[in-house]
Amino acid sequence: MAKRAAPEVNAGSMADIAFLLLIFFLVTTTIPKDSGISRKLPPIDDTETEPPIIRQKNIFTVLINNRDQLMVEENLMEIKDLRAAAVEFLDNNGDGTCSFCQGKRDPSSSDNPTDKAVISLANERETSYAAYISVQNELVAAYNELRNRRALEIGSQKGFPNMNFLEMQAKLEDVRWGGNKTKLKEVIEQIQVEIPQKLSEVAK
Repeated sequence: MAKRAAPEVNAGSMADIAFLLLIFFLVTTTIPKDSGISRKLPPIDDTETEPPIIRQKNIFTVLINNRDQLMVEENLMEIKDLRAAAVEFLDNNGDGTCSFCQGKRDPSSSDNPTDKAVISLANERETSYAAYISVQNELVAAYNELRNRRALEIGSQKGFPNMNFLEMQAKLEDVRWGGNKTKLKEVIEQIQVEIPQKLSEVAK
C-alpha cells in the first residue's frame, strides 16, 4: 500500500501573525511607574570636621515597626497625633534662644529648632511603604506648619502679607507671578535657616 505524503503547513503568514501579536501586546500592556520620594540631598562636604554631639533631649525618635505600628519616644502613638507632637518638640525653645518660638520651654525637651532639634525616623525592613510615607508626610507637615506660621509673621514686614511659606514657594516658582522674586527668595531662605528641616531617616 503506497504511503501518502503529509500535507505541508503554509508558514508564510506566521511572521505577520507574530508581528501583529507583538504590536497588540505593546499597545495593551501597561508598564508600572517606579514610586519614590523626592528629596534634595545636601551638597558634599569635603571638610574633615567632627560631627556635632547631639544631646538626647534634642532628638525626637520615631520608629515604625514591622507591624506598621508607630512608636514615638518609645511609646505607641496614633498617626493622627504625630504632627502635633512633632510641632510641640520643635517649637519647645528649651534654651530660650528662639525669639519666634511659642513652646512650653520644657527643659527636658528640645532647645530650639534652628540648630538643635532633630527628628529621627527609623523603620524596620518589614514596614510597609504606605505606612512609611504616611508617617513621613506628617513629619514634613510639622515643619511646614511652623514655617507657615513664621511666614505669616514676617511676610507682612517684607511686603508679602497673608502669605504662608508654601504659598511663597509656589509664587517663587510661578513664571506668571509679577512680584519681587528676589526679595521673596530672601524671605524663604531666612525661614529655611530659622526652621531647617532636620529629618534623619534610617532603615533597621
